Amino acid sequence: MCNINHSFEDVINKLETQQCFLSRSLVKDLHEFLKSNHSQQILNELFHLLKKYDLASKEEREKRNEQLMLLIS
Repeated sequence: MCNINHSFEDVINKLETQQCFLSRSLVKDLHEFLKSNHSQQILNELFHLLKKYDLASKEEREKRNEQLMLLIS
């Protein structure tokens, strides 16, 4: 991962640009999760899991989906 700290707004913007590639239920869960305050580490992890999601292979998307679900559960 990179050393850049991504803001809450960065994560929301990234989610909005990638949400058409994610399942509706995951998008809903992510939006619900983001209603609370989270550490910088969590925001950075979310950002990087969402980054270039649209370009990821099916296998990579499945892996990221699992990581996203673990992160927000």
